[in-house]
Amino acid sequence: MENKEIARLLSETADLMEVAGEDAFRIRSYRNGAAAVASYPERITDLLCNPDRKVTEIAGIGKGLASVIAEICQRGTFERREQMLSKYPASALELLKIQGLGPKSIALLYEHHGVKTVDDLERICREQKLRELPRMGAKLEEKVLRSIEAYRKTAGRFLLSFGRRVADELRDEFLALPGIENVEAAGSLRRGRETIGDLDLLVTGPGSAETLNRLVKHPKAFETLGLGANKASVKFGVEHLQVDVRALSAENFGAALQYFTGSKEHNVVLRTNAIKRGLTLNEYGLFAIETNERVAGGDEEEVYRRLGYDWIPPELRENCGELEAAQAHLLPKLLELTDIRGDLHMHTTATDGKASLREMADAAAARGYQYIAITDHSKALAMSNGLDEKRVVEFAQEVRELNRDGLPLRIFSGLECDILRDGAMDIAEDALVELDLVIGSVHSYMNLEPPETTDRLLRALDSPSLRILGHLTGRLLLQRESYVFDFDRVAAKAAERGVCLEVNASPERLDLPSHLVRTAKRKGCRFTISTDAHRTTHLDNMRFGVITARRGWLEASDVLNTKPLAEFEAAIKARS
Repeated sequence: MENKEIARLLSETADLMEVAGEDAFRIRSYRNGAAAVASYPERITDLLCNPDRKVTEIAGIGKGLASVIAEICQRGTFERREQMLSKYPASALELLKIQGLGPKSIALLYEHHGVKTVDDLERICREQKLRELPRMGAKLEEKVLRSIEAYRKTAGRFLLSFGRRVADELRDEFLALPGIENVEAAGSLRRGRETIGDLDLLVTGPGSAETLNRLVKHPKAFETLGLGANKASVKFGVEHLQVDVRALSAENFGAALQYFTGSKEHNVVLRTNAIKRGLTLNEYGLFAIETNERVAGGDEEEVYRRLGYDWIPPELRENCGELEAAQAHLLPKLLELTDIRGDLHMHTTATDGKASLREMADAAAARGYQYIAITDHSKALAMSNGLDEKRVVEFAQEVRELNRDGLPLRIFSGLECDILRDGAMDIAEDALVELDLVIGSVHSYMNLEPPETTDRLLRALDSPSLRILGHLTGRLLLQRESYVFDFDRVAAKAAERGVCLEVNASPERLDLPSHLVRTAKRKGCRFTISTDAHRTTHLDNMRFGVITARRGWLEASDVLNTKPLAEFEAAIKARS
């Protein structure tokens, strides 16, 4: 069992205990244990199998929780959780995913109206009964209804990073089998969508049929949905992600890769244009309609070429102008991961990070970066031990001294400075000017009316120290919707002021969304792509930010941290 699943069971049980109004100390113990397990770098199951190690060596795990974790790894659940689920239905856990409600609110709804499911909750809101309860009102009803709508749109969706991890795991296993020539992911994963609904894997080679048997017998295959001569489908892992594996011949691999990559809208236009040329396109190849002669199929680029298009990168295949651009030879030369020369947003143990400044620098140098910016939180995030003015000035001095020590890369002193409710920066300007790079981000008051949020961001752009607007929409994928504001006005002013917009590569954010990246590019904005790393391994998430930027049609010249060190340094000093 993976650490993430153990942590989920502990966290959900803590939620149920809070719904039941149980002892706050015990609830906190479960939550702390869940956080400790989720962030532990080794697999807990491996630790349990080692007679020389104990789970209690993990900070935050005592003997009681160690026993619970051992039970989880053995049974897949534990007694306390079963007790809670006998008192409250499992659907209560689904209610906790609705924004605006916490465990105490759910307990109140259960007590007064017998609310057990999201459908029950929607009915109570539409009957305007939620507003009758203590500490609730009409605005909360509206928010909950919006959240229910958003939840239903994302139910059964998975983060891009999760889909990539499963795809890589299965690809490695399949390639180790005899007679396997190629394994490629298709679908929304290949297009780089921020979330996916299922996973499509295409396999070629004389041994490709064996991958179907391997999939249905996989220890993580929870349920077999189908097994045929050329396709197998399962629910995979504790998350029950649907995985479809197709065994193909080499002669139709290119056509199948194009077909199963999609999008549907892109493929409809492509097939329509094929018909106009006297051709028909399907997953088996491109054929002449009159003679049924195969024209192309083994190579995806050839399929596009025979239809009169330049090859279109998968990230662009959404029928948003890419087909017209490909016909006119006007597709952008999209940014590549290798173009990135530095990471400009990361946190250390000075605030809420899990690695020291030097550890983050060494990890970035190992990835070939020329420079980084350390951007810990400002004082408004008191829970993260955010920096005040005195610590900001001291940090800037520390970085200057470090850079004189012959480090393998250049460190820029930075700060992720909170944008306060009124749009002011959380740190005084006379302290901010000591830093090389200031990111302004919103972490609070995300439910303001759109005009107030717009004014807040516009005022922040007046700060002479601000260089980057961080994770601008505030969304958390599958958890929290973006706050609403006039993006066009903010982007236009950012372009005018020379403030970059961040593409935050954290898989939980991927913020800016790709459609807003493209909008902002048209308005003349420049961008940065950074990981918001809180530990060294998070630096690897840069690839997801690059994918999101590519979906927004960005080229290397659009992104500030593709510049060589000297040009980058000059650019951040020269902001208008």
